[in-house]
Amino acid sequence: MMRKIPSLLAAALLPLAVRAQIDTEALKKQAGEAGKSAAGQAEEAARGTAKKAGSAQLEKSINDKLLEEARKNQCAFKSGSDQFEGNCDDKVQNLFDALVDAKKKLAGAGVSGFKFEVSGHTDSSGKASANKELSRKRAAKIVKELVKKGIPQKEIIAVGKGSTQPLVKPDDTPEKKAKNRRYEIRVRLLAK
Repeated sequence: MMRKIPSLLAAALLPLAVRAQIDTEALKKQAGEAGKSAAGQAEEAARGTAKKAGSAQLEKSINDKLLEEARKNQCAFKSGSDQFEGNCDDKVQNLFDALVDAKKKLAGAGVSGFKFEVSGHTDSSGKASANKELSRKRAAKIVKELVKKGIPQKEIIAVGKGSTQPLVKPDDTPEKKAKNRRYEIRVRLLAK
């Protein structure tokens, strides 16, 4: 009978040992999958961060070029008006060409969500509210001319900044005032 007890005990414990081994293997598999999942999430997060950094770098590069082109191609406006003083066709064409180049760079990088922003700026003379409205009208005039050239209306907006973002302070001379009367062009990447 003493010999039967170890045999019976072994027979009773065998299923428990097999079950424990199966549970251990299942736990190892789950742990491996969790590790892979965490690694996959970390890799995806790193890709997202790199993409954002790449997008930010692309946006900065394009904006540097657009700001440069806008500074070189400033159209003169009649005093207190959104009407051009003289012919501005060549300058508008240069701005249009710069926007087309920017669109090519964006498309090449796989970016489809963007808006071009033309911001109008004035000097500090006059009322702030009137300057803001005048700057918006002048920016809208540039937008209108660029749309005539072929930039889709849905891709470009006009914003009036008035005298809130001067290039030079104080603008207490005619030369300084002239530097602050301007428009700028930027691209804004839109979140998906």
